Amino acid sequence: MTIVVKHTATSVVTIERFIIEEERNHPEATGELSGILYDLALAAKMIANKVRSAGLADILGATENENVHGEVQQRLDVLANEIIIKAMDHGGRLCAMASEEEPGIIQIPDEFKCGKYCLMFDPLDGSSNIDVNVPVGTIFSVVRKITRGRHGELEDMLQPGRRQVAAGYVIYGSSTMMVYTTGQGVHGFTLDPSIGEFLLSHPNLRIPENGRYLSVNDSYEQLWDDSVKSIMRKYKGLDGDRRALSTRYVGSLVADFHRNLLGGGIFAYPSNKKTPKGKLRLLYEANPLSFIVEQAGGAASNGHQRILDVEPSELHQRTPLYIGSRSEVEIAQRAIAGQPELAVV
Repeated sequence: MTIVVKHTATSVVTIERFIIEEERNHPEATGELSGILYDLALAAKMIANKVRSAGLADILGATENENVHGEVQQRLDVLANEIIIKAMDHGGRLCAMASEEEPGIIQIPDEFKCGKYCLMFDPLDGSSNIDVNVPVGTIFSVVRKITRGRHGELEDMLQPGRRQVAAGYVIYGSSTMMVYTTGQGVHGFTLDPSIGEFLLSHPNLRIPENGRYLSVNDSYEQLWDDSVKSIMRKYKGLDGDRRALSTRYVGSLVADFHRNLLGGGIFAYPSNKKTPKGKLRLLYEANPLSFIVEQAGGAASNGHQRILDVEPSELHQRTPLYIGSRSEVEIAQRAIAGQPELAVV
């Protein structure tokens, strides 16, 4: 008996090809933003390689240094930070950068051309979990320069999230994925290690309207105010007026966000008595992920207003965060604001 195998031709779309084709839809584009995304994809490949070999290359564990937030830096934090800076500082597309790991603005060296964009990034989110092989990630945000000098200034960085022109994250897990938006939908690319290319795997991502998962650190429950406790009871179905969400909490923001983006749900990091202003960083974490989730049909709030409308006042500003499926975020905002009719817009 002869077995006939039919081969189905599939279109392989690399991230570079995808970016080029998207750029063609905007005749006014100069290619600078595309170049930034190329460079970030290259940096992600380099970081992914380090993460994969971390247990073999003696780069696990903490350093003797603390970052600007008073947190002990992991060796991979420092390495990822250096990789991104070196991948981005010479392309002539950026006028400045800011990192969660650095106290101030990172200027472009004088020997390199300055561009018209600023990059803000968290080089390795969740790095405290790397020693136990939990997925970690990189988060980035791009805004246009608004000041007139050659170099980027603090004013350029302190723009509300709605002015972002691109944002994304890379998750280093069982596979490496890069997910980004330029305001034209959300697209995911999976790294094929056999050819060293990011390939389009998740076009036009849309978060489910209703959630499946609740991602929250319950150990802070004793520090929450009554409104937050009430929200969590509702999510868990303890009030008897709705189905319960399944609790899933990794402790790496990128990993928790990525799962909920694909499956629906909400990630919540409320303020509490110890951190009344919240813990997550507005510019490096909340803004880029909020841009992504809104482009995917979801919502993000600090409990009182849309995250993308918050006016930043400092480089390392912190914020509470409720982010995910629109209906779940609306529950939190209504409860905290004490206005049942209020909805996230």
